[in-house]
Amino acid sequence: MEQKWSLWLIRYAAIFGLIGTYLGSHMAGSMDYEFRPIHAHILLVGWLSVFAWGVFYKLYTIKFKKLVTLHGWSAIIGSFGLTAGMWLYFINPFSWNETFVLVFFIVGGSVLLLAFLLFVILTFLTEKSK
Repeated sequence: MEQKWSLWLIRYAAIFGLIGTYLGSHMAGSMDYEFRPIHAHILLVGWLSVFAWGVFYKLYTIKFKKLVTLHGWSAIIGSFGLTAGMWLYFINPFSWNETFVLVFFIVGGSVLLLAFLLFVILTFLTEKSK
């Protein structure tokens, strides 16, 4: 289970890394830094954190496999939800309802917070090396 999630999370992180570096390149080229907080969170949450979780699953075996799946999904949904919600909240390119956008942002961040909490728990549920 960990090996499957390791690859999924690393692939997902790579996509976020590409998006984050593209945003940084775009901002530098256009001299428009409107996306600065989104760029930073995409790289820190979507690239760095998710990549680190993928590497962790490559290195360690977890006792409770269902928690690995729960953590993987909460990592993917939360990192997307936080960064997309942040984009909608700060820029709102579609002029969506402000309450909906705020709730989307908060839910995304809350799911990501759950992913971090699950990760802390999972670090204590590793199996001993053989």
